[in-house]
Order: sequence, then structure tokens, then C-alpha cells
Amino acid sequence: MSNIKLIIEERPANIGNFMVGRLLPFREKRMVGPFSFIDHMGPTAMKDHQNLDVPPHPHIGLSTLTFLFEGEITHKDSLGSDVVIKPGQVNWMTSGKGIVHSERTPEYLRHTDKMLHGLQIWVALPKDLEQMEPAFFHADETDIPKWQQDGVDIKLIAGEAFGRKSPVPVYSPLYFLELKSSKRQAINIGHDLFGESALYILEGAIESEGYVYEPKQILIANDAKLCAFEMHENTTIYIFGGEPFPEERFIYWNFVASDRELIEKAKTKWLEQTFEPVPGETDFVPLPEQHPHLK
Repeated sequence: MSNIKLIIEERPANIGNFMVGRLLPFREKRMVGPFSFIDHMGPTAMKDHQNLDVPPHPHIGLSTLTFLFEGEITHKDSLGSDVVIKPGQVNWMTSGKGIVHSERTPEYLRHTDKMLHGLQIWVALPKDLEQMEPAFFHADETDIPKWQQDGVDIKLIAGEAFGRKSPVPVYSPLYFLELKSSKRQAINIGHDLFGESALYILEGAIESEGYVYEPKQILIANDAKLCAFEMHENTTIYIFGGEPFPEERFIYWNFVASDRELIEKAKTKWLEQTFEPVPGETDFVPLPEQHPHLK
């Protein structure tokens, strides 16, 4: 029997003035371990008059992870953080009881042609930390553990795996890995992982049990032992997962919580504009009137 339980195709979604490929949540699979949301941004070529502008918007109950392959984004938040995210770096913002942030093309790129390509990920917080104080962490590419194993280049972007630990301050047992192969290569790393596991193909292809899988798909495993497969040449994949939470998570717009009441309070707070603001920013994304409950 195949260990691949579900294949999720990327679906187009609009985040303001920018199209993304949505991977999670999916109607048949809301979360993988603590991972509750994944968007694939781009690759998008932007002309000198086109820029990413996501005005201030709030989050609760989660950490956001931004990881770029190409391009740059200025992140500003209500803690006063003001940083440009560049390829290979990790932006890790923990909302806890509430944070507000904006994401924009940096000023020095706003009048030039540019590319934007990357992943935006939400990781739900465990129930006892959902109301923690917000926090922000930025890691340079050189801070991220990387090594070669059996001819494959591996990066541990967040969490723990292979006896290594990323400096990104996660709040529950999880892992987020990048694997790159330049040649056709058999991989067997399932014994190093735990909990629920999924695999996202960015480029190239993998082969498992006679089937070939190509980009813009997430493969969900029955368990973390998914990871015996063959990578084709010039393939890049991301493996993510971890221990699932015992409680259900509800998602409404940018809010994630184990209790719907926390979401209702956050909606009221945003409508009343009583979240801490992003310094220097006055516009904001309004609360959607009829935003669907995803759960």
C-alpha cells in the first residue's frame, strides 16, 4: 500500500495585488503537524511600476515563516521591527495574542524591474502559548544549519532533525527542511523525522512506488516514514511536519485559534483598530465582511 495518503495541488489565490499558489489549508487536510497554512509566492516578474504592497494586517495564535528564493520584502511590525528579507534568510514572526505587520517591496527596488518568489507559512502555536506576548526573529542565511548527506544538500530552516537544531525559536516539535539534488538520487530519511509529514516539490521531480510527482504539489504521508523516494536531477523539495496538536484549530482570515471566542475578540479588536499599530504606517487591510470560515 502506498504511504502517500493525499496529493494537494496548488490553487490560485489573491493576496491584494499579488497572486499566490495556496497549498494549505485544504478541505481534506487542514494542517500537517502544527503547519496550518502555506502559500507559494511567484515566481512573479514585476515591472518597474509594480510592487508588493500588503498594508498592515493582524495575526493571532501563530508564527509566520517567510522564506524567499528570489526578490526582497520589507517587513515592518507593531513591535517596531523593520527588516528587509532576502533570499535564504528566515523571517519568523510570532503573533501570540496579537501582532500587526506590513509586507512591501523595499524602497530601493520600487522603480526597477524585479522578481519575487518564495514561501509564506503559518505555524499554529500550542494552546498554552496562543496568548503569549508577540515576538520577532530574523536569521541570516549563514545562521541556518546546512550540510551534505549522500550527495544531497540539506538545510534545516526551522525545528529539529538529524540531531541538528535551527536557531529559529519554534514553540512545538516540528521540522522544515530543504533538500536539493543535482543528480538522480535515492533518499531515505523517514527514520529521522516524526509526527505528521509532508513534501512540497518546488522544482524537478520525485519518484515513489512507481509514480512520478512534479512541482506545485504537496504529498501528504500516512506518517513521517514518507521519506523514502528518489529525487530526479536538479530537484528541490521541502519537507515539513511535526507533532500534531490534540485540539482542533479554527482559521478565520489571518487568525488561528483553538477557541472561536479568541477569533471573535480579535475581529472586534481589528474593527475597532485597537491592535498596536505599525510605526509610520496609517493604512490597513479592513476586516473582510464575509470572509469564509475555513474550518
